[in-house]
Amino acid sequence: MDFRKEYLDLVLVPCGLLIMFAYHLILLYRYLNLPHTTIMGFENNDKRAWVERIMQADKRDIGTALSVISSNTSAATFLASISLTLSSLIGAWLGNSTNNVFQSKLIYGDTRPSTISIKYISLLTCFLLAFSCFVQSARHFVHTNYLISTPGGDIPVEFVERAVIKGSDFWSLGLRALYFAINLLPWFFGPIPMFVSSVVMVIMLHYLDSNSTPLHRYEAPPEEVVEKFPQLVVDVEHSVG
Repeated sequence: MDFRKEYLDLVLVPCGLLIMFAYHLILLYRYLNLPHTTIMGFENNDKRAWVERIMQADKRDIGTALSVISSNTSAATFLASISLTLSSLIGAWLGNSTNNVFQSKLIYGDTRPSTISIKYISLLTCFLLAFSCFVQSARHFVHTNYLISTPGGDIPVEFVERAVIKGSDFWSLGLRALYFAINLLPWFFGPIPMFVSSVVMVIMLHYLDSNSTPLHRYEAPPEEVVEKFPQLVVDVEHSVG
């Protein structure tokens, strides 16, 4: 049986996607079981400490906290808008059956209309998934705004931490969907560029997602020390006296 260039799409494209999925499964395992080895776990440690300080701060510092959360909300909303815009453009392009830009004979791979449609649908799925994740991220950050600005200050710190961490997790998922979309773009120029892009993407992400810096152990504020370890404070006072 003669080898045809269309067969490359059946081999290289699944291999490229398998490399990306395998890397993210390993990253997910490290994030859940060894969070200190990932940059997401490193950042979450700082975010938890930030939430604890904010919830114990004076009311004049709440404005700074709301400003930080609003910046994250604006960034998530902006990326959600970009993802939705790109999804609309791809949908309009897909609906125009007269486009044959990526059916050139110069592209070494499968250029049949059915394959081109699969490429568009795959790319559209990634952008729609990114849009959904960024919207959820903005929703959790907006909820954080309500929690931080609640009068009375009797909101449990765990509630705020959960909202901030979930917003960050959805933000990371949205970025991963964009990474997959970027990885699928070279597929329009053939399966070989797509496979090379997958390998390069995994190498870059491994460098960006890995963390070798030890987690900083934030010291508890004096008020928290007194509440959690009252006997320790009494012993120290006796020893000083």
